[in-house]
Amino acid sequence: MGALDNTFGAFLIGVVISATLYGVTCVQTWYYYSRYPSDPWYIKLLVGAVLLSDSVHQALITHTVYTYLVTDFGVAADLGNLVWSLIVEVLFNGFTALMVQSFLTMRVYRLSNKSIIATVSVLSLVIGEFVLVVIYVAKSIHMTTFVQLSALKPLSMSVNALAAAGDVLIAAFLCTLLQKSRTGFRRSDTMINRLILFSINTGLLTSICAVMSLISISVWGDTFIYIAFYFCLGRLYCNSLLATLNARKSLRGDSRDENMSLSLQGIQKTSNSIGTSQKRLPNNISIKIDTTQEYVRDEYSSATELKSAQAV
Repeated sequence: MGALDNTFGAFLIGVVISATLYGVTCVQTWYYYSRYPSDPWYIKLLVGAVLLSDSVHQALITHTVYTYLVTDFGVAADLGNLVWSLIVEVLFNGFTALMVQSFLTMRVYRLSNKSIIATVSVLSLVIGEFVLVVIYVAKSIHMTTFVQLSALKPLSMSVNALAAAGDVLIAAFLCTLLQKSRTGFRRSDTMINRLILFSINTGLLTSICAVMSLISISVWGDTFIYIAFYFCLGRLYCNSLLATLNARKSLRGDSRDENMSLSLQGIQKTSNSIGTSQKRLPNNISIKIDTTQEYVRDEYSSATELKSAQAV
C-alpha cells in the first residue's frame, strides 16, 4: 500500500464526492416523482430500485471509511485488512449499472426497430459487466487483506473496461439511430440535434469515470485512486438516468414556440399529414410535431409556403 494521502486520502475524497452526488440523486428523484406522476408504473419502479441500490451503496462506503478512519484510528496494522462493506459495495454498484444500462439498452432496441444485432451487442457488454462483478465479489468476500485483493486486479480492470465500452456503445447507437431519423424539416431536425447532444452528455460522465478508474488501477495499482473513481460511478449512472427522465418537460418547453413536444417514449416516422398527428408507441423517445401553416410574404413575392412536420 502507498502513503496515506493516495490511499485512504483518495478513499475519503471518493466518499465525499459520492455523498455530494447522492444528494443530487435525492433531489432529482424528488423532482421526478413530483413532476411525472403519470409515468408508467415500471418506470417509477425502476427509479425507486435505482435509488434504493444507490442508497445502500452510499451507506456501505460510509461504513467502510468510518471503520478505517475512526474505529481503527491509530491502529496501523488494521489498515491493511479488508472491511466487508468494501467488498459488498461493489455488488450494489453493479446492480445500479445493470438497471440503468438495461434501460438504455431497451431504448436502443426500440429506436433500432427491434434490431437484434444492435440490442445483443449492447446487452452482451451489460450482462458481461454484471457477471464479472458477481465473480469479483464471490472471490473477494473470503479475502482478509488488500494484498490478497491485489490478485483480482485483472478482474477489476475488466469490469471497468466493460462499463466504459457499454456506455460508449450505447451512446454511439443512440446517436446513429437519431441521425437516421432526420426528416429534412428544420424543426424536427433541431430536436434531433438536441437529443443527440443529450445522449452524448448522459453517457459521457459515466464513460470518463470508468476509464479513469481503469487507468488508475493500471498506472497506480498500489493506491486507492481507482476506488475513489469507482465509488462515484454508481452515482453517475443514477443521475444520468434521472437526468434523462427529468429533461423531458424542459425540452418540451424549449420547443413550445415551435408547436413541438417530446417525450422519452420512442421515435417513429409517419407520413405527412395536415393537422396534428402523433403515434404513441411503448418506446423510449418520441417526438410529436404539430403541423403548422406559415404564410411568408416579402417584397418580391406573396406566395404561401406550407410547412408540414412529420411525427418521428
